[in-house]
Amino acid sequence: MIKNNIKSLFVFSILMILVACSGVKDKSLKGNVPTSVASAKASKPNILFVLCDDLGYADVGFNGSKDILTPELDKLANGGTILTSAYVTHPFCGPSRAGLLTGRYPHTFGSQFNLPKNSEVSVGEGIPLSEKFMSKMLQESGYHTGAMGKWHLGAVPGYHPNDRGFDDFYGFLGGGHEYFPREFIPKYEKQKAAGVKNIWDYLTPLEHNGKEVTETEYITDALSREAVRFVNDASKEDKPFFLYLSYNAPHTPLEAKEEDMKVFENIKDKDRRTYAGMVYAVDRGVGKLVEALKATNQYENTLIVFLSDNGGRPDKGADNAPLRGRKGDTWEGGFRVPMFFHWPNHVAAGNHYDHPVSALDFYPTFADLAGATLPAGNKLDGKNIWNDFSSGTTARKGEMIFSMRHRNGFSDVSVRQDDWKATKAYKGGWKLYNITNDIGEEKDLGSQNPEKLKLLVEAAEIWSKTHTKPRWFDPENLSEIWDEQKMGEFKDTFIIN
Repeated sequence: MIKNNIKSLFVFSILMILVACSGVKDKSLKGNVPTSVASAKASKPNILFVLCDDLGYADVGFNGSKDILTPELDKLANGGTILTSAYVTHPFCGPSRAGLLTGRYPHTFGSQFNLPKNSEVSVGEGIPLSEKFMSKMLQESGYHTGAMGKWHLGAVPGYHPNDRGFDDFYGFLGGGHEYFPREFIPKYEKQKAAGVKNIWDYLTPLEHNGKEVTETEYITDALSREAVRFVNDASKEDKPFFLYLSYNAPHTPLEAKEEDMKVFENIKDKDRRTYAGMVYAVDRGVGKLVEALKATNQYENTLIVFLSDNGGRPDKGADNAPLRGRKGDTWEGGFRVPMFFHWPNHVAAGNHYDHPVSALDFYPTFADLAGATLPAGNKLDGKNIWNDFSSGTTARKGEMIFSMRHRNGFSDVSVRQDDWKATKAYKGGWKLYNITNDIGEEKDLGSQNPEKLKLLVEAAEIWSKTHTKPRWFDPENLSEIWDEQKMGEFKDTFIIN
């Protein structure tokens, strides 16, 4: 009897210990987040956007670079899927970013041009508030959201990153910035002391959630540092995260750290060597970010998307080979960009996805992955590509991808459909290419396929009718040319010679 009582007491004690232990938080799990919270977070992926500025198509190892080393990006790209026919919505910075974050062509809401420098004075607005940013949609669906780096989408209250769905913003509001605080801070202070009221925004202090900060690190390293901080903070949240890491590198001015340039001593051209050092700094930062994701047990549940906002500038060190053209063009080199997706156990490793995709597709695709509700009212121009991407089939069979850039009195246009692309550039006539077989746009097949060319040009003309007048111009004197020459009517743009 006594033995039975002792045995019962022993079993009861073990059970009580087990029950007590089951309520203890596992300190190794998700930055001290309880198991139940970790499970809830795991049901939705973290989404990490790494966006470069003016990066050339051939300026990363995974896309063929022979002289610029990008080991960290290459690891991710080769451990995920490289998208070889990826397009952004515009061939230069501001409109491209606007399209990415809204899921709509910037031409449809008057944002076809970059916001001019010091836009808080010269323009006083930003991307229309009628456009719900992807960040706001994800924030409303329970995501912890952050933006680090270049904004260029509005520098006045109401248009600030914190007003457009980002909980945490660290960076600068204009279209670019100098990179070394030891150089730009004295310039800024000198002008400020002289009473200059409109100081170039490439020199102004960086900010954190609306408050100026005194930065001491090379800007690319600073943005990487803040991205790591955000990831560490996000690990303690009871929600998944969305991070928009918007580097300004390798955008001009060409400024690299000496130790990064020494890695590329074999590159004789100084601009190319400096540019390589700038890209190398981005790569180093991404490596630190991956380390932070792994250290906080968030790596396995994070979709990483890497791309450039547009093509590179060969006159400033970039290489877009084998594409024709450069930043600003409707040739492939202007808006076809390096891109990869990485997400362990969800994105196939070592794959290439060769079908065309657009940055417009991110918005509906991420909404689906996040279980978010798409905004009512504005029709998105992209589509959810996830199932087709995962199965390796085309998501855009028969559908068009457009690009248009306004110049001094005329417009460059292009339209791609499946294997075909029609291009009009630099006041030249319309040309037709089989872009799958002729990625360099060398052989015009328009005369051999007049009906295909006509079909694509007519589609571009119909698309142009959805556009609205630009809300601002850069340079600002283009406003007069726009009105005088009635550029919005596209009088000669869609004529096939």
